[in-house]
Amino acid sequence: MSERTKIKDIARVAGVSTATVSRALSDSALVTDTTRDKVREAASKLNYRLNVRARNLRIQKSMAVLLVVRNMSNPFYLEIFKGVEEVARAAGYVLLMGNTEDDDERDNEYFDMLRDGQADGMILMTGKLPEEHEVLRTASGMAPIVVALEAVENCRLAHVQIDNCAAAKQAVHHLASLGHKRIAHICGPLPEILSRLRLDGYRKAMAEVGLEIPDNYEPVGDYSIRSGQECCRQLFDSDNPPTALFVANDEMAFGAIGELRRRGLRVPQDVSVVGFDDLFISESYSPPLTTISQPRVEIGQTAMTMLLDIIGARLTEPKTIEMPTKLILRDSTGPAVS
Repeated sequence: MSERTKIKDIARVAGVSTATVSRALSDSALVTDTTRDKVREAASKLNYRLNVRARNLRIQKSMAVLLVVRNMSNPFYLEIFKGVEEVARAAGYVLLMGNTEDDDERDNEYFDMLRDGQADGMILMTGKLPEEHEVLRTASGMAPIVVALEAVENCRLAHVQIDNCAAAKQAVHHLASLGHKRIAHICGPLPEILSRLRLDGYRKAMAEVGLEIPDNYEPVGDYSIRSGQECCRQLFDSDNPPTALFVANDEMAFGAIGELRRRGLRVPQDVSVVGFDDLFISESYSPPLTTISQPRVEIGQTAMTMLLDIIGARLTEPKTIEMPTKLILRDSTGPAVS
């Protein structure tokens, strides 16, 4: 790339004005296709590259947005990323990934990026807000942030959510319909709101079908495979092990199934398992996992569209969009045998 190539150089080679070059390089409708092609050919011949930084300074935007997650290694985020990037790219935005690893200091760093203009907006998937961060106190009262799937209470932010409580109830009702009476729940991290809502759904469904919940039937994990193994170990080391598990996410469900196999128990012949998320590997797992499906690509698309509306001042008041879920029946659940 030649750092010395200027707009006026392209104008000279193409035989047009500098204003026409600027319009052609920004795909203005005021320039004919023939002229646009001539300008681009000249720019290519001169090894010209658009100065994105200069353009962004002119429009006072970074043309970047942040997608902040708690653990980038979790495959759950892949399809959400796909949906967010599709809408962002079509609008001319670059998508930056932020990985907090549940570290409060890293949380603050990403909010600092937003405050300092390194990004024009944020899609937040950690469920955590840095206390009293100045980016949350904008003149309009609404920051350019969309909270996706997680929930943040008592804040003026846009949300894209699912009904976690209703989805959990559907999972438990399915297990009860198969004749299971000893149904345990492997929880996500508490007291996080998302985990609490799924736990509430489990408890409400158990009450609706008239089943008691023993004291040890709600072990708490952290959404990892390892914690699913550990929680399953706790349940099946007890004197009253369950015949069915409703697990707060698919990864912990995989861990639980691995622990059941280690103990010589079959899924679903001995123990039925329902997960939550419908990861792309859940269908091909052995056995294929019955789980709650979330439309993750559409969630990403919806969140990014809302963020663009906030950035463009088309959305000035907090709004919540609820996306549908579906119970996907596969081979990890079956009739109770005892």
